[in-house]
Amino acid sequence: MGPFLWLLLLGLIIAVAALGIKLRLMRRAAGEIARGFSEKLRADTNTLIDISSRDKSMRELASLVNSELRRLRRERLRYQQGDLELKAAVTNISHDLRTPLTAICGYLELLEREELPEKAGKHVGVIRERAELMRSLTEELFRYCVVLSDPGGLNAEPVDLGAALEQSLASFYAVLTDKGITPDIIIPEERVVRRLDRAALSRVFSNLLSNAAKYSDGDLRVELTAEGRLSFANRCRALSGVEVEKLFDRFYTVEAARKSTGLGLSIARALAERMGGELIAEYKAGSLIMTVLFIE
Repeated sequence: MGPFLWLLLLGLIIAVAALGIKLRLMRRAAGEIARGFSEKLRADTNTLIDISSRDKSMRELASLVNSELRRLRRERLRYQQGDLELKAAVTNISHDLRTPLTAICGYLELLEREELPEKAGKHVGVIRERAELMRSLTEELFRYCVVLSDPGGLNAEPVDLGAALEQSLASFYAVLTDKGITPDIIIPEERVVRRLDRAALSRVFSNLLSNAAKYSDGDLRVELTAEGRLSFANRCRALSGVEVEKLFDRFYTVEAARKSTGLGLSIARALAERMGGELIAEYKAGSLIMTVLFIE
């Protein structure tokens, strides 16, 4: 082999080696961009992606990604600010409504004590029903805003899930029986204890039982497993699989005529997640299944 071919072969070897090094550096830079992008999305930080490569194309790519990150942060801040303003406005409005509603209910109570013609008495009864409904919905709005506005405020302590569930079922016994529902209850013999906020857990159970009482077709099965899985299942022909996906959306109701703001399940999910749990909904064979998970 002549000197020229040796030089050509040596040049090819050097070029391949340089190309391999270049490729390795670009892969490392791409990895740094990918990891940095993932970290910046998860973390609430103003820092941007920095890479070790001096390659012009990779640095332009990092700059473009940083530009998009800055835009996403601005959109996130705008959304968070708007959400806070909405919650504050709803809280203030619901708070302002409570005082006149309380006064209206008080005057209605005084009016009901008077001797009224039968027709006037019926009208007062309708006004009383509507005023109580408005007060109930106002309170629900107020509770929802308070729950979401206060990220802390939970007092974790050892709670027996079975005992807490039995207490909630007992408090809802009259409501369920009025609806013709006799719940089928399954609770394990061994105690299932988790560190939770007792009041928040009671609210989660109450909202789920209230939802079952509204939409059940006459049955309710409540089951607690030793692993900390609680399920509330009832037949519900008024629902569809698509609607189940929307149940946790704020202000969504299955039927507009229902006497509800649609916030009960949103509150239940928010409280469950704040206690380290999870609340999911499924629709199987005509039954709505609400499952609360408090897995250790």
